[in-house]
Amino acid sequence: EVQLVESGGGLVQAGGSLRLSCAASGFTFDDYAIGWIRQAPGKEREGVSCISIGDGRTYYADSVKGRFTISSNNAKNTVYLQMNSLKPEDTAVYYCATVLGDCEVVDDLDEYDYWGQGTQVTVSS
Repeated sequence: EVQLVESGGGLVQAGGSLRLSCAASGFTFDDYAIGWIRQAPGKEREGVSCISIGDGRTYYADSVKGRFTISSNNAKNTVYLQMNSLKPEDTAVYYCATVLGDCEVVDDLDEYDYWGQGTQVTVSS
């Protein structure tokens, strides 16, 4: 079965760093894109980043450009989100999700097919 397992969240001070991991199984990794989506209480979901596994193309929300880096280790079927220079407004539950094709096919976050359980990131000031 398709499974996505996030890890790496936690509590960090503003300016600090965390690396999130998304371990995927149950599908042909190269045929999919993996996205990171976050949701803070009372706020809408926000697509943070996406990587198209097949061609390596990446996407970043303007709010995280220059601070976050998405990457993949295809041999391990794992996607990472390196988060640097964290800000309190980055506090949210971070989910990874997968969609068949490239990141370009995602017009709406509801189009992601499978989601992980989420990992909490809390940034203190």
